[in-house]
Amino acid sequence: MTDEILQVSVTGAVATLTLNRPKARNSLSLAMLAALHEALQDWGARKDVKVLILAANGPVFCAGHDLKEMTAARAQEDGGKAFFQETMQACSAVMQAIVNCPKPVIAAVQGTATAAGCQLVASCDLAVAVEGAQFATPGVNIGLFCSTPMVALSRNLGRKQAMKMLLTGQMTDARTALEWGLISDITTAEDLMRETQAMAAQIASKSGRTLKIGKQAFYAQVEMPLDQAYAYATEVMVDNMMIADAKEGITAFLEKRAPQWDAS
Repeated sequence: MTDEILQVSVTGAVATLTLNRPKARNSLSLAMLAALHEALQDWGARKDVKVLILAANGPVFCAGHDLKEMTAARAQEDGGKAFFQETMQACSAVMQAIVNCPKPVIAAVQGTATAAGCQLVASCDLAVAVEGAQFATPGVNIGLFCSTPMVALSRNLGRKQAMKMLLTGQMTDARTALEWGLISDITTAEDLMRETQAMAAQIASKSGRTLKIGKQAFYAQVEMPLDQAYAYATEVMVDNMMIADAKEGITAFLEKRAPQWDAS
């Protein structure tokens, strides 16, 4: 099942996880969520991988939850409530797995990303999108406010921008998404994977342990008051200075040579 709906390829120290339900607009069925969660945990734990790319096959990056699957669940005795609960919890677990993954995760967005698909993009550490990509949280249009996507949006966009997306449900183009902070880069369709892989390779050339320390610290401090954030970051910096890679990196810089990172 995982091989069918989620493809994995590895180039050097970069693993690419590709959503592969193009006929279903790469919607996040329960099976897709399970496959994605498992892959994030497995590849995030691999010592030979330093960066993950999240991509998709077909013209749509991700259309959010599988509404056909969710509608079918209404035939159950409880009207689908248990299935809805399971699906939302699984989706929340995937988004948190991206943030908690010790490796940077980069979204490569080739088409539209809507609802939980937009949430997927917002949850990634970086996101490269093509000029024609569009983003929306259109749940409000069908009587279903995008409350879980709201969590990721409100932590990446300004409040007014996040609320505009959530309240109107309208499409946001790539240029606007870049201005608002939903994505980090824009490129052409032809260059999407090349540029995303180049970015991933550049990041992967750094110390893996340092990347892990930095990502964890970023998300921890951003939720803290200023004084606590500085106190926390100070301790992280001191601990970071004590690891072998920091000693090697500084020594290599002073000796004007490439550093040799600890692979353990």
